[in-house]
Amino acid sequence: MRGTQSAGVLVYRRRNGVLEVFLVHPGGPFWSNKDLGAWGIPKGLFEPTEGALAAARREFQEETGVAIDGQFRALTSRRLKSGKLLHVFAIEGDLDADAIRSNLFSMEWPPRSGKQQSFPEVDRGAWFGLDEARLRIHDSQRPMLSELEELLNR
Repeated sequence: MRGTQSAGVLVYRRRNGVLEVFLVHPGGPFWSNKDLGAWGIPKGLFEPTEGALAAARREFQEETGVAIDGQFRALTSRRLKSGKLLHVFAIEGDLDADAIRSNLFSMEWPPRSGKQQSFPEVDRGAWFGLDEARLRIHDSQRPMLSELEELLNR
């Protein structure tokens, strides 16, 4: 996995003076009963020839069904424990979390059954204030929330 790159988009908005971020919950049977620490930004792998921002926008659309455009701000890229390098782009925006539509992936389920089943890559999305987002987001992505907060408070 070392050398692999991933890119994603961290969408934020202000509601009644409160900074909120949009996070997604992974789909599939492994994640169905996990909540705290399971959420994250829409993101995915890419080849270096695609470019990080193009990949982040593509992944956002694949996982939410929403095309996003505007002024993106690059956050600090971070090396995850897996060795994967994560590139994140923040953008102010708004979308209906209840209306997202994710692409599907297939896997053998139940294990060793020989049966293939399809699951959404993302099973839901939601807006969270930063305190709640820090509880729900995967620990490897938590520093992005602080960086976003600092960036917007400058």
